[in-house]
Amino acid sequence: MNWLNYHHLLYFWAVAREGSIAAACRRLHLTQPTVSGQIKALERALKARLFERRGRSIALTETGRLVYRYADEIFTLGRELEDAVAGRVTGGGLRVTVGVADTLSKLIVHRLLEPALHLPEDAQISCVDGDPDRLLTQLTLHELDLVISDYPANPRLGLRVFNHPLGDCGVAVFGTTELARRYRPGFPKSLAGAPLLVPAGSAALRRAMDQWFDEIGVRPLIRGEFSDSALLKAFGARGEGLFLAPTVVEDDVRRMYGVEVVGREERLRERVYAISMDKRLAHPAVVAITRAARASLGGS
Repeated sequence: MNWLNYHHLLYFWAVAREGSIAAACRRLHLTQPTVSGQIKALERALKARLFERRGRSIALTETGRLVYRYADEIFTLGRELEDAVAGRVTGGGLRVTVGVADTLSKLIVHRLLEPALHLPEDAQISCVDGDPDRLLTQLTLHELDLVISDYPANPRLGLRVFNHPLGDCGVAVFGTTELARRYRPGFPKSLAGAPLLVPAGSAALRRAMDQWFDEIGVRPLIRGEFSDSALLKAFGARGEGLFLAPTVVEDDVRRMYGVEVVGREERLRERVYAISMDKRLAHPAVVAITRAARASLGGS
């Protein structure tokens, strides 16, 4: 198999872009015989003329125009490859793709990701929302730079990933004004028989919540189970039931959903983990995200 010499193609591309061999030589910091020799070698390899003389200047032949279009695409892709490896978006900024567990509070996620948009270098964040185990698979396929989850990666899955604890906070129970007035007195015993909207069974907070209710001997009435935390709060805002949310975003929840705090429980903890393919986090946007999380959630 004959392989194309990309050095030859690069010199041809430079001459075609600059319009003359002399201009290309100045851009490449090479001598004219060197560049001319490389182009002739490419013409021999392709068995075709790429330039033709027109007076004192040169112009692309029909084959030359075809080769130039391919060369331009090849070297554009090469620059994009370098940017992708360096975590940059086209135009010089940073790019980070984050997988977010669908059971995590979107208000917490916003608080954690926002600092990545205020770095000295422009950044672009792509968020993928979904089941944590599926997100981990995407991480190992290098489709994601980071996964933010409410529980660490299970070592039994056999994935070579690293867990970075970001911190935790207490949980508050929220409800509309009417529900809050009804169930606030005597909290948490007052939650016996109370209508409750809960995270899906796979959520770490759901498991902790079920254990807490067993410990205090309270059985609420489960009115709805949700994989999406934002949808859960939307139902709560319409008075369909009480719901839980982290205390660190308590003010945001009250303001956005028009609800009140029924009670707080510090024994219930919302934990957040960053999961990566690297033991040491180096991507500037990822570092900004994890630092913000530890500052908000009191992680070390």
